[in-house]
Amino acid sequence: MLLTVIAFAALTGVFVALHLRRAPGARAAEIRCPRCRKAVPQGASHCPSCRAPLQAFELATARVVSGAPAASGPRHAVVRADVCVGCGACVDVCPEPGAIRLENKLAIVNLDLCKGHGNCAEACPVSGIVITAGESVQRLQVPQVSPDFESNVPGMYVVGELGGRGLIKNAVNEGKLAIEHVARTLAASRAPAGPGVYDVVIVGAGPAGLSAGLEALSSRLNYLILEQGTLADTIAKYPREKVLFAEPLRVPLYGDLWVADASKESLLKVWQTAIEKTGLRVTTGQRVENVVREASGFIVRTAQGEHRGRRVVLAMGRRGTPRRLGVTGEDLDKVFYEIVEMEAFAGKRMLVVGGGDSAIESALGLSIQPGASVTLSYRGGEFSRAKERNQKRIADAVAAKRVALLLESEVREIRRDLVVLEHQGALRLLPNDAVVIRIGGEAPYPFLERLGVRIVYKEIPFATGAAKAG
Repeated sequence: MLLTVIAFAALTGVFVALHLRRAPGARAAEIRCPRCRKAVPQGASHCPSCRAPLQAFELATARVVSGAPAASGPRHAVVRADVCVGCGACVDVCPEPGAIRLENKLAIVNLDLCKGHGNCAEACPVSGIVITAGESVQRLQVPQVSPDFESNVPGMYVVGELGGRGLIKNAVNEGKLAIEHVARTLAASRAPAGPGVYDVVIVGAGPAGLSAGLEALSSRLNYLILEQGTLADTIAKYPREKVLFAEPLRVPLYGDLWVADASKESLLKVWQTAIEKTGLRVTTGQRVENVVREASGFIVRTAQGEHRGRRVVLAMGRRGTPRRLGVTGEDLDKVFYEIVEMEAFAGKRMLVVGGGDSAIESALGLSIQPGASVTLSYRGGEFSRAKERNQKRIADAVAAKRVALLLESEVREIRRDLVVLEHQGALRLLPNDAVVIRIGGEAPYPFLERLGVRIVYKEIPFATGAAKAG
């Protein structure tokens, strides 16, 4: 009888253990690091085995979707943090006091106060606010990559803003992790690089590209970094003036990067110090036009020539290569191809060039900055390419004398304190402090698709832009 009781108890224990392993809570605790596949405790920020930051894999491991997400529940606004320029137009029109506010130059929605009226979405000049219901889910079009950030094209990696996550912290982590995988695969192949062939060619010298380069230098890889502009260009495109790191960020060879409430200019000094300290080589003025797969790796073609690499890391910006006017003075530091923080142009005499949605939205956003005077120049006679909503909004702004409109006009020269325009056959001198050129350019995703990289849709919760009261 005693043996029967013991056997029954043991059998019961086995079934209980199996049940607990299959329970939803138990499954939720069984998290595996996407990089090393070792177990990770619930709530951990880093893998305890390989020390990889788990946030870096959030988008790479997100599920691929085909249709729009189902939504249920009360309607509310959600701010796209990657688009918001902190102009404050949404705050001015919201009928619910305190429902939306500016914090660190980013619009934040209080979900307890927001009623989903939609005024903020209508007023946003850059279409950075959506009205949704239920769980806030962001549907992103991104390159499909593995947890090592390798695309479906073997040996070609996509990191940083081009991969869908433009935050500096994510970009630095992704560049480092991609090169670690490059180093492991090259070591495993044991095949030496041919003459004149780099171990890895890195395209782009933003945070992701610089981090990748520093890790390549640390791993003693033969590397090449190509940047179409300058290092300062990449920093100038950051979406807000202040860059906040809540925790130190480990940069290869440099050490901890901890920038609290820093300007872009101070961050530029940090990167320059890291380059000088480590001897990292960056080749600027090299616009990559094509990447061709060959038996031993890749041929990276620029206007200046060809470069061969066994691996390629694409760390370019997501906004693509802007089209230029090709006029004298376009290289002055007063010329911008992106709208960064709009409040920086308060009190300035602004000229926006272009006739599409991006030009109209830029002019509208600038027009509400205190003391700014805005002129919109377009060579066409009407805004036929712009959305109907934007056509109406720019017409209203012109009628209210918030924007001066010059149709059938073209920029002939940009000077330090003025712009020379040809307007309806006559030259016109326009006093000016800054010029914003929004006339299109080559989008990066068609470029990636030509290289064979698969573009997919993924869903993740909105990163920021919403907050609960209290």
